[in-house]
Amino acid sequence: MDLKDHIRGIPDFPKPGILFYDISTLLREADAWQVAMGRLARAVRAYHPDLLAGIESRGFLLAAPLALKLGCGFIMLRKPGKLPGATVGLDYALEYGSDRIEMQADAVTPGQRVVIIDDLLATGGTMAAGIALLRQCGAEVPAGAALIELTFLHGRDRLDVPFEALVAYGS
Repeated sequence: MDLKDHIRGIPDFPKPGILFYDISTLLREADAWQVAMGRLARAVRAYHPDLLAGIESRGFLLAAPLALKLGCGFIMLRKPGKLPGATVGLDYALEYGSDRIEMQADAVTPGQRVVIIDDLLATGGTMAAGIALLRQCGAEVPAGAALIELTFLHGRDRLDVPFEALVAYGS
């Protein structure tokens, strides 16, 4: 099955000049969703994760059910102020400005293997920040994964771990 047949491109969203890859069309097709999760499970299982860390918010849609499929736990990496209890965070630079990613302070224990998951890898800044935050908390991060990679933005070059993607768009 070609998963690209189930991903819709929406031009000029969220702003002019951007082509948004909408995974909601894949999520609503049971067969395509099953195939995508099976392929992602096969790719991620090889890294023997204890936990999957989903990046807000579409990364949650992949990481939570994938964690169930793999029999491991799931944690959330979120924007500031979205998680209850004590949190730890990391500020990181964007092309124009900065952002922050946070997780609950007790989400990982030192030495746990955590694979980081998002729906799409673009420039790699958020995933790289997530990896750094997980490591700051003592996690071992053996890999990152996403459903889609925009290869023309060279995001994987910013990652110092192996990266798996099911679908790649080159322009």
